[in-house]
Amino acid sequence: MRIFRKFAVLGMIGGIGLTGVVAQASEDPIATRQAIMASVGAAAGLGGGMMKGEIAYTPAAGKAAIATARAAALTFGNYFPAGSDQGTTGAAPSIWENADGFAAELAKLAEATAAAVEASGKSGPADLDAFKAAMGPVFGTCKSCHETYRKKN
Repeated sequence: MRIFRKFAVLGMIGGIGLTGVVAQASEDPIATRQAIMASVGAAAGLGGGMMKGEIAYTPAAGKAAIATARAAALTFGNYFPAGSDQGTTGAAPSIWENADGFAAELAKLAEATAAAVEASGKSGPADLDAFKAAMGPVFGTCKSCHETYRKKN
């Protein structure tokens, strides 16, 4: 019974924390999308490093990079409400000027990440070639979207 109570308390604390994150996200969509892109950047760094042979490939690392990209694909588009083009953001005005085009890019990312998840199986892509085949199209959609919908520095 004591163990059950500990898990119940931890669950409540986790639920309260998650509620705060969700509330904060709705209050600051720019910060939320920047956080999402930071996680994607880390996953891309890991994936790219493995593809270049700079980081040893493991199925678990491949699975983590794919899962991170998938999570972003399913959430990122929710954080571009009207008015969130103001402030410190790398989002280009074309996101709001061509919302249908941006939605199409997000759909391509969702499709590519779904295929990568499917190809990775339960344990992750078996080897580097399988990872490259799964993640290559994801990186391609990232590049395509950034060309039009990310501010140029």
